[in-house]
Amino acid sequence: MQTDPLTATKTVLVTGATGYIGGRLVPRLLESGYRVRCLARDPSRLQGRPWLGQVEVVAGDCLRAETLPAAMQGVEFAFYLVHSMAAGHDFEERDVLAARNFATAARAAGVRRMLYLGGLGDPDTALSEHLRSRQTTGVVLRESGVPVTEFRAPVIVGSGSLSFEIIRYLTERLPVMICPRWLYTRAQPIAIRDVLEYLVAALQTPASTGRIIEIGGADVLTYGDLLRGYARARGLKRWLVPVPVLTPRLSSYWVHLVTPVPAVIARPLIQGLRNDVIVRDDLARRLFPQIQPLDYAAAVRLALAVLETGRVETAWSDALSSSQGDVAPVLFTTQEGIILERRQRLVRAPAAAVYRTFIRLGGKTGWLCMDWAWAARGFIDRLLGGVGLRRGRRDPANARVGDAIDFWRVEAVEPDRRLRLRAEMKVPGRAWLEFEVEPVDAATSRLSQTAFFAPRGLFGLAYWYLLYPIHALIFSGLTGRIASRTERAARETSG
Repeated sequence: MQTDPLTATKTVLVTGATGYIGGRLVPRLLESGYRVRCLARDPSRLQGRPWLGQVEVVAGDCLRAETLPAAMQGVEFAFYLVHSMAAGHDFEERDVLAARNFATAARAAGVRRMLYLGGLGDPDTALSEHLRSRQTTGVVLRESGVPVTEFRAPVIVGSGSLSFEIIRYLTERLPVMICPRWLYTRAQPIAIRDVLEYLVAALQTPASTGRIIEIGGADVLTYGDLLRGYARARGLKRWLVPVPVLTPRLSSYWVHLVTPVPAVIARPLIQGLRNDVIVRDDLARRLFPQIQPLDYAAAVRLALAVLETGRVETAWSDALSSSQGDVAPVLFTTQEGIILERRQRLVRAPAAAVYRTFIRLGGKTGWLCMDWAWAARGFIDRLLGGVGLRRGRRDPANARVGDAIDFWRVEAVEPDRRLRLRAEMKVPGRAWLEFEVEPVDAATSRLSQTAFFAPRGLFGLAYWYLLYPIHALIFSGLTGRIASRTERAARETSG
């Protein structure tokens, strides 16, 4: 696609920049020469993005209309990539309110066009709540009078995407899968690369204005075919056993236990599996003949290649909707009610080397000390409805604000100095774990590891003190392992 020389004068607003699609769209827009402004509820969650210094960031929340006008000033195109699926049973009402607020602000600011990514599905059939909500959002955006380009997409295949992660974990972990009737529902999975290409190309395709455009990959497959296709790509033998009695609720609990995706997110997705999601017209091909969508096998190979190299740009768990809640960062003080447990240790290595050790904790690296106890805590958390330990991490060697690391969320990162994690497992209170390193001299550093806990009521206090013996073993062992691993690496490097 040829870059319009005037794009540098055009400001594009991107909502959902902390999420899976938005976080990948921003660098593509920058590469195409657009000026990009990101709207984020918590701008600090964009820390660590390699493109952050090239964009303008404005704090705002689509559910709070008063925060939007400033973000819209001077905007020519606005991408609406927001949804409330994990908000609970009222997510449809929240979606409508957010879309109406956004569209009203766009109209008042004179935005030329809004672009929206919704869900594929025949609106004349009995769509699931999730798919109906995605299409209703498009209707609400159009009611404002601002022209809308609405893309409707099926299952998106890409490293870190929600649908792909469910397919990946189910296939990797279960040699025999008991599947309900949705095994035979048809879908037209599309690679994340192709989705982004459509979104960017629409900006320079005036004929896409005011259109609903269905997009999909090169193949029409059943969901059973998606599982089998992934298994073939990984050289796995898997058996699928269809049964008529597995309800969406039971299926969501099963996904909750086997994959990193919590039931509250899995359930609306699984309910949507009863609907065929296939392209019914060729408008996308006529408007964008230069885009040739990948087939499913190629999309899976690309996603696996990215996962194997650890270069995952964004993951479904980046979004606030994958958390237990949208909790504002906490400033730690000596106020009464906060329990602090700090351990310090001198390490015979530079501060940067110590940082490189603790920034890699979690995921495949594990937690260095008593990994079985961490795994047991994650299993219990899944049983209680929490996020568990299976979310892993986006990147094995780096972390940025907003990243999920097992059952923690990165709340603060200072390169070569500090990492603060907020607990997202089920606990009777709020908990954090912080690692900090400072140089003592050229060859020695001081490592500090602090656990913070704000108990909720007497049960919270009892929880902390009952578990204190095991916590003391784990946290003291963790400090020692970080130090010993760092010192060993330093000796190997110098030797």
